[in-house]
Amino acid sequence: MDKLFKKRLIVILTLIVALASCRKKEFDAYYGRPATLADPIYQQLQARGNFTSLLYCIDKAGYKDILGKSGYWTMFAPNDDAFSKFFKEKGISGVDQIDAITATGIVKYALIFNAFKTDRLGDFQSNAGWVVNSAFKRRTAYYDSVYTEVVNGKNIKIIASNRNGSYAFADNNNKYYPYFIKSYMAANALSAADFNYFFPEVAYTNFNVPGGNVVEANIVAENGVIHVIDKVNTPPQNIDQYLSSHNEYSEFKKVYDRFLVSYVYSPEASKKYQILSGSSDSVKVKTYNPLLSFSPNNENYLKLTDNDGQSNGWTLFAPNNAAFTAYLNSYILEYYSTVDRLPLNVVLDLMNCHMWQSAVWPTRFNNTVNMFGEEARFDPNSNVIDKKILSNGFFYGTNQVQKANVFHTVYGAPYLNPAYSLMIRAMDLSAMKTRITVPKLKYTVLMMNDASLKAAGYDWNNLNSTFQYTPAGGTTVIGGTSPTNVIRMLNTHVLEGEVSSFSGAGVLETIGGEYITYKNNRISSSGTMDSTDVSKQSIPVVKIKGADFRQATNGKNFYVNGLLSFTTKNVGEHLKKYGTLPTDPFYGFYQFLFNNPICVNKTTIEIQGVSLGVNYTVFVPNDAAIKQAVKDDILPGTVSGTTVTPLYNPTTSVDIAKVTKFIAYHILNRNTIATDGVKNGSYETLFKDSNGDAGIVVIKNQLNNLRVTDMNGRTSNVITANSNVLSNRTLIHQIDGYLKYTY
Repeated sequence: MDKLFKKRLIVILTLIVALASCRKKEFDAYYGRPATLADPIYQQLQARGNFTSLLYCIDKAGYKDILGKSGYWTMFAPNDDAFSKFFKEKGISGVDQIDAITATGIVKYALIFNAFKTDRLGDFQSNAGWVVNSAFKRRTAYYDSVYTEVVNGKNIKIIASNRNGSYAFADNNNKYYPYFIKSYMAANALSAADFNYFFPEVAYTNFNVPGGNVVEANIVAENGVIHVIDKVNTPPQNIDQYLSSHNEYSEFKKVYDRFLVSYVYSPEASKKYQILSGSSDSVKVKTYNPLLSFSPNNENYLKLTDNDGQSNGWTLFAPNNAAFTAYLNSYILEYYSTVDRLPLNVVLDLMNCHMWQSAVWPTRFNNTVNMFGEEARFDPNSNVIDKKILSNGFFYGTNQVQKANVFHTVYGAPYLNPAYSLMIRAMDLSAMKTRITVPKLKYTVLMMNDASLKAAGYDWNNLNSTFQYTPAGGTTVIGGTSPTNVIRMLNTHVLEGEVSSFSGAGVLETIGGEYITYKNNRISSSGTMDSTDVSKQSIPVVKIKGADFRQATNGKNFYVNGLLSFTTKNVGEHLKKYGTLPTDPFYGFYQFLFNNPICVNKTTIEIQGVSLGVNYTVFVPNDAAIKQAVKDDILPGTVSGTTVTPLYNPTTSVDIAKVTKFIAYHILNRNTIATDGVKNGSYETLFKDSNGDAGIVVIKNQLNNLRVTDMNGRTSNVITANSNVLSNRTLIHQIDGYLKYTY
């Protein structure tokens, strides 16, 4: 029985083995490694025989196993000739003098995640798919770990931020490997000049790496692709590291360190470091202010998509110590004793104007803009004294600063002077800054100082980020009409175009559409003219010591002593000012206005159809013209021989209608016109004909020679001596005739 069982068991086991053997053959035939499959990267490098130094580094870095089996890599593999040059550069005799840290850096930086042949290296892997000809970098296996930095005299453990203004623990902040491939270069209008600007000693061959050439491309391996290169590249510094290690930019770096860098404790990074190192030290993240264009230690670019670092990188133009110090002392610090006293917004603008959120290629200085929309204002041949392609972007050391529009246009004078901080608040609140920082558009700015605004009751409320108003002896009102009022005054202090001088006499339109007048370096506004004190009806243009050197690129700044305020009175009140006495120039016109229903409020002299916040022009016929209108039965009154007596207070509906239509036809609607020779053409009045259409007048305007032609072809001339009277968004002119309407 036992013998029979043993025989059967032997037969069964034999069958099982035979069956298993058959199945294994079938499995291997289907799933086994194909005989035609290329060897892994490590074995291919061995077989080729000219990568002995690289293989030594791979072994020393502990990457033999990784590169000797399945995977998905691209390797920029330096051959032995490349290492021979490397040994000579480093002053060493051979590969055995390369330590483990250097070997690891060489290997990990040469390794790119995923396999890419040349047909894809120029393309960007976006979340939505491939974007052709849009990439010049790939993420490598190399990243920096915790390092020691001296902060405030103490050694602390630091890890770099891997986002702009923040840190993501799970991200290693891997460095990128740049390359110069024909598909990308041609599609982006780049050429050999862009490559040779950084590497003048190397010929551009349509596929280059930093400082070298790709001598053989697209070697397919089981675990990726090999591109053979003739240059050993060690992991480059990022912008933060390069700036920190080059003392010639230390003054520029000090501003980052003083204002814009913080060190934030990271419990996750600390725990990881303590486990790996056995140390009890905590780790802090070196973080840059999030209001900067970028964090110079962030290797990841914007990280809006996972791979956006393939398609772009940062650029920093760093002025050397001599250039930066000279600029600070001669320009930025005119009203500040030290850099430490600069406002943060000035510091941010000073640094951000040197930072680009994109790669500024050498041939593209003129058309690659920073966050302010400004091109790189450097001559690549004479102003750039140091140029490097770093792991997260381009670095240009310069012998001059970037002259930002915020500092060198008419915005700069108040911006860099703390005595004008409220004016800057108003400019920023009203978007005036955007307008007057355009270098090609000319402006004139009358400087509105803090002292004048505060004397008028206005100030900035930091808690609510708005203006406030405190009337004399009254209660402070935060917000409300305060911002609107300050901005309206600001608009009265800014003019389009460049005014060379206020020494003569004239009238000028401000950027808000209201007008100011000037004479002998004194300027008046509608508000100043309301003063009963003649000395306060205008404010003087004054000289400020040292201010003349600041020549704006787009106009002029004038310093004034006082505030060009606006009137709160109605237009009718200014007609009254010059129309109460029979000898006043506006007497006849005003009397008709005041004594008729068109004057809807006898106290404020509010005119029917004239609204606050709207621009107008009033043409006031002189006494002779008023009497002629009575003679012509356009206005009510009596004529006896040569004696003409206007009826200022008519009672019949017919006569009242005459007055109403007459006055309405002498007021331009929604437009203010001065005797400055600027505005010409047809303009609507407040008058409506029987069809409801607005009555039109035609303006022919030359400097100090303004003529008005009515619907009947009759022309009246403006009498300049009694004109350009400043009112509420309105100018009042006297004319030598009257305007005849057709109803």
